[in-house]
Amino acid sequence: MTKFGTLANRYWPTLVLFALLLASWQAAVTFGNIREYLLPAPLSVWNALWHGDTAWWPHLWTTTFEIIGAFLMAAGVGVALGVAIAWSPVLANALVPFLVFVNTLPKVAIAPLFLIWMGYGIFPNMLMGALIGFFPVVINTAVGLSQVEPDMLDLGRVFNAPKWKIFVKIRIPNALPYILSALKITATAAVVGAIVGEFVASQRGLGYVIVTTQSSMNTSVAFAALVWISVVGLLLYGAVVLLAHLWAPWAEGVD
Repeated sequence: MTKFGTLANRYWPTLVLFALLLASWQAAVTFGNIREYLLPAPLSVWNALWHGDTAWWPHLWTTTFEIIGAFLMAAGVGVALGVAIAWSPVLANALVPFLVFVNTLPKVAIAPLFLIWMGYGIFPNMLMGALIGFFPVVINTAVGLSQVEPDMLDLGRVFNAPKWKIFVKIRIPNALPYILSALKITATAAVVGAIVGEFVASQRGLGYVIVTTQSSMNTSVAFAALVWISVVGLLLYGAVVLLAHLWAPWAEGVD
């Protein structure tokens, strides 16, 4: 069976379900006399995507840049903190309670503070996305580095390998499935965080488009913005899956 045939067999139920939902949505709006400002038809959303008055590309690139930046920040900081926790029990005792406290803070309530501290711009929205997405990376990295077969660690000690070399050769490969699984979660969390930041303080971006449509009741444009947000999120998630396949194919079964 070809690779295309394998993908078709794997995803055809999803495609059929998606097509049925779109058809049901279009029929409900058309024959149910639902007003466009309440629920626009899929065809109206399609027209708003390609033939409307909204200049999508500046907003799309702004949001995409924020999401990618948030993801990279969350991944980098999360892995670094996870390594610190697994490396030193003292650091673990100091960092874990603080990180749990930060993670329990309501992120929507923090967003206005970013506006006060840093003003409008792309970086505060990146920071919001990173703040929402970094915690799973920290925990999974620390767990993956800690849950190593004792026999593997004993083998390293038999060869008098230093601690850093055991980390590089044994612990980090063992942690890759955990890290990559967390990055899949972070890929979606970064999208949420960036959009939340745009809701609170932005002058450009897909979240800003959604906010501005509230006054004009242009719901089809808001739905179109949601479509673009979903596309960006799916592409980022797909990039993480591809990275897992290329970098650590043995990790694909761990989620």
